[in-house]
Amino acid sequence: MNRALHSFLALSFSLLATLGWSQTAKYSNEFLNIGVGARALAMSRAQVATVNDVTSAYWNPAGLAAIESNLQVSAQHAEYFAGIANYDYVGVGARVNDESALGFSFIRFGVDDIPNTTDLIDQNGIVNYDRITSFSTADYAFLTSYSKSFKDNRLRIGGNAKVIYRSVGDMAQAWGFGLDLGAQYNVGKWRFGAVGRDITSTYNSWSFSLDERTIEVFEATDNEIPENGLEITLPRLVVGVGRQFSIKDKVFILTELNADITTDGRRNVLISGEPFSVDPNLGLEISYLNIFHVRGGLGNFQRIKAEIGDYFEYTFQPNVGVGVTIKDVLSIDYALTDIGDQSVALYSNVFSLRVAINKQKK
Repeated sequence: MNRALHSFLALSFSLLATLGWSQTAKYSNEFLNIGVGARALAMSRAQVATVNDVTSAYWNPAGLAAIESNLQVSAQHAEYFAGIANYDYVGVGARVNDESALGFSFIRFGVDDIPNTTDLIDQNGIVNYDRITSFSTADYAFLTSYSKSFKDNRLRIGGNAKVIYRSVGDMAQAWGFGLDLGAQYNVGKWRFGAVGRDITSTYNSWSFSLDERTIEVFEATDNEIPENGLEITLPRLVVGVGRQFSIKDKVFILTELNADITTDGRRNVLISGEPFSVDPNLGLEISYLNIFHVRGGLGNFQRIKAEIGDYFEYTFQPNVGVGVTIKDVLSIDYALTDIGDQSVALYSNVFSLRVAINKQKK
């Protein structure tokens, strides 16, 4: 019977989470804030000013115009929460001409094989484990990106049009549409960037299809029955500055500082306010001959009340990673990221692959 209770709780919590998200704008579409690419995650997501590869479509679409190859393809797979959730990303970026580029990205974050125990007990009160089915709850995003450069590639401007689909088995689905707009500007070795995400707000339209048995379970457990509605993702602004240093043209050091400014009210971040909160991120990359890379970063600064005493403590999330680039064609990156409380040490291993394809010269 413990198995039945565990399965029922898994189903209940997933539906309740969906209901909660449909009623508030805070943390809406949060799966789109996880990040893509092991390089970026190792640098604690500090990318908006210096990103210049296919992952620009996610971090700052303006950077797509800076890709040097005719075509780039990137892929990533990661498992979170001890393998319970799977996070996958595939991106394609291609140059249109010397000044512009296009990008297409796919992101999925999901929990699969969740037991559905609503029919575990039949009308006669008999428990039958053969009546247990399973379902998935997943979030999908499809991004189409365009970028164009100006003033000898010193200024780049880009944008995203994104379609979002979210589902909880056959019980709940949502469709949404949003826009992002970004810019990058180079001054010598300094790099400046900004991106406005969900600049017009993103509206997810939720619809629920609950059968009579599921409704009975909600009523029996005193849970509110979810209704169709809108989930609104409010705009956020990410600004950043970065600089590259070189030592004898062999060792290159890249550092970047970002500030993630949200508009959905007070959050538990370093600078918390109403309605704006600011979450800083700092990243560092050291490269040797542009082949071997070591990376690190600090982010997720939080102010937490101490367990004993009337004062607050500050915590942060460290990230590290390494990478190798082979003949400017193949890049393999790895990141070790702490996604939980430091005392729990929930670390995730993230791997990503990037391939650059150049058109053969005749």
